[in-house]
Amino acid sequence: MRAAVVVFPGSNREGDVARALKLATGRPPDMVWHAERDLPAGVDLVVLPGGFSYGDYLRCGAIAARAHAMDAVRAHAARGGYVLGICNGFQILCEGGLLPGVLMRNRDLRFVSKMQRIRVERADTAFTRAYAKGQAIEVAIAHGEGNYEVDDETMARLEGEGRVAFRYCDAAGAVTEAANPNGSTAGIAGIYSERLNVLGLMPHPENLVDPLVGGTDGRGLFDSLARAA
Repeated sequence: MRAAVVVFPGSNREGDVARALKLATGRPPDMVWHAERDLPAGVDLVVLPGGFSYGDYLRCGAIAARAHAMDAVRAHAARGGYVLGICNGFQILCEGGLLPGVLMRNRDLRFVSKMQRIRVERADTAFTRAYAKGQAIEVAIAHGEGNYEVDDETMARLEGEGRVAFRYCDAAGAVTEAANPNGSTAGIAGIYSERLNVLGLMPHPENLVDPLVGGTDGRGLFDSLARAA
């Protein structure tokens, strides 16, 4: 698996993602500055990391979605290449037309930073084969605009096509209002593209890949991608 991480002004999780990728694949990813027009040759996976690209001005991810590098990311996805957007990366994917919907202000209009359980909705994708369907994994969240909103027609399509990747849940795997940290529609924490090769999620699996920091539940996502290649 050869991976590349796109870095925007204001990104701050690229180092965490790079470490998680190196642990899973055995090689460090290429770091791609947002102004570059091409991805490195032979890249299998492109990651858009978390942070506050362009200071979250205009709308979160809106300016970054129009960066030169994103044209290359869209072309990569169109060829069937894997793309992963985490937190601000998820916002960029939605703003850039790679995923439907929009990320709005959290329900309580407050930034949320804590450990959070999410339920794996399917375990047959390149991103989730190291997990079991219905497994409740513990990851970290840190966002102020993680409230995923989408129109009813698109929501029905996401459900019908099995494109909901993760939902916020409690320790037992129950998807409840109390377990939803931001008001996201149907408890959605992450979704796939139509071809299941693009994943956007708000939680940070890259922060839970080493027992030294309190858990390894996030490691499965990166291990799954390494095996997929």
